[in-house]
Amino acid sequence: MPELPEVETTVRGLAHFLDSAQITRAVTHRADMRRPFPPDLVQTLTGATITGLSRRAKYGLIHTDRERSLVFHLGMSGRWRIDPDDIGKHDHLVLETAGHRFALCDPRRFGSVDLVNTQQLEQWPPFAAMGPEPLGPDLTAEHLRESFSVRKQAIKLMLLDQRIVAGLGNIYVCEALYRAHINPTKAAGRVSLAALQRLVPAIVSVLQEAIAAGGSSLRDYAQPDGELGYFSKNFDVYGREGESCPCGGTIRRINQGGRSTWYCPKCQR
Repeated sequence: MPELPEVETTVRGLAHFLDSAQITRAVTHRADMRRPFPPDLVQTLTGATITGLSRRAKYGLIHTDRERSLVFHLGMSGRWRIDPDDIGKHDHLVLETAGHRFALCDPRRFGSVDLVNTQQLEQWPPFAAMGPEPLGPDLTAEHLRESFSVRKQAIKLMLLDQRIVAGLGNIYVCEALYRAHINPTKAAGRVSLAALQRLVPAIVSVLQEAIAAGGSSLRDYAQPDGELGYFSKNFDVYGREGESCPCGGTIRRINQGGRSTWYCPKCQR
């Protein structure tokens, strides 16, 4: 599944071509993805000018001068293709400008497209329930300490709770906990403030490095221009079960909440 760095990379790639452009044509090639397309999607987008692009958690946002924003989620295998040679059966939404064509391709159709009033984005139910952005100023050690207070759940699972931090996924939580030397199985309420003060910059740095590398190309993900992301070559623990850690320990894989967790039991305590 594309995670936050992959979505950020996608938004930046689209912005290079779409920012300030006018949509001359919008076409849907089916009625739905994970859920139906908005009934006024084509009418709203056709002729609209793009006023900016942004990201919230794992959602991409395309803002228009009609006070409506297109909110897309890439699901498990979705991606935008820029100027594809042809339109295939998995290209469910196509946008055209004066010089370019953009196809939202999603073979599994777990992605989604919504239209939301731009001024009401923060009140849109999926966003209203979210915690702070991990790359924003509101993610602090104090916020985590308050959120984790007396919680017995493992810190790994708590970090995946979008109500606590918006947009963190399995890959980058594993990597950030490793950098902060925190055992992923430790009860969140028992993690010290000092450890949380290490964790916040670890989250920020791992996400920033992944964005700079174009994300992590796993399974079906690629950037809008078709290029692959290369952060997966820099994983410290993710997917490295049985390999040696620089501390002398051996990386382990365990199951937490139905997801795999990789960590070093020697240096993550």
